[in-house]
Amino acid sequence: MSVLRAFLLYVLLIICSVVVLFPIVYAFLISFMDGAEVLQGHIWPQKFTMANYIAAFQKVPLLQYLFNSFIISLLVMLGQLIVSSLAAFAFVFLRFKGRDVLFFLCIATMLIPWEATMIPNFLTVQKLGWLNSYLGLTVPFFALAFGIFLLRQHFKTIPLELFEAAQVSGVGRFRFFWNIVLPLSRTSLITLGVYSFLTTWNMYLWPLLVTNNDQVRTVQIGLKQMQSQEISTEWGVVMAAVIVVILPTLLLLFAGQKHLQKGLMQGAIK
Repeated sequence: MSVLRAFLLYVLLIICSVVVLFPIVYAFLISFMDGAEVLQGHIWPQKFTMANYIAAFQKVPLLQYLFNSFIISLLVMLGQLIVSSLAAFAFVFLRFKGRDVLFFLCIATMLIPWEATMIPNFLTVQKLGWLNSYLGLTVPFFALAFGIFLLRQHFKTIPLELFEAAQVSGVGRFRFFWNIVLPLSRTSLITLGVYSFLTTWNMYLWPLLVTNNDQVRTVQIGLKQMQSQEISTEWGVVMAAVIVVILPTLLLLFAGQKHLQKGLMQGAIK
């Protein structure tokens, strides 16, 4: 009975895997087809060619968009790691009046939809003169309530007596934070970093609002440009660009999958 149950479970997992992976695999195959093959509904290309990938880089400045997305995602990731770790350290190890109230207010911001804060953020960025710049694309996302919550939950697993003993020994707060807290929280930091990078890489609406210059636009806008131009029927070119865009995220996700799962579990359990 247990063998039959395991067999059915693996069959179900295989079916789910096929359903999830089929769109990505089909997009990859389409990227090697010409327009006629795509319209005829072929699943397998008759002849593999790199013409679509070459055309994708020629139709839009895709290389510039990739560079912009990488820089913006990296800056947001670093900003969120710094702000979230410092805030989480303060909420766990520092005692000040209204600490718990401030933390709950911070967590309550997770209930506010991003669309409700988009216009105030846009007006703020506009007044600061940060339109069409990396500052406008990165700074509004440095403070992340989810990141603060995730790291706080892990920091609470570090004994408070260790912090008190360090202070008695003359170890400063920042030194304790840098030499003890961060090394012990490596998994949670990697989890937050991977989550931050992937979220920023896939962001579309905010870069569309604050940029009108190809020098700072991201890959998601580039994909939309390709679909809205005259080449919208050339799905082989569009799919080639999609594969180029999702490849870094897939590599990062596969590389950090174990840390991502472990970090989320550690953040949920004290």
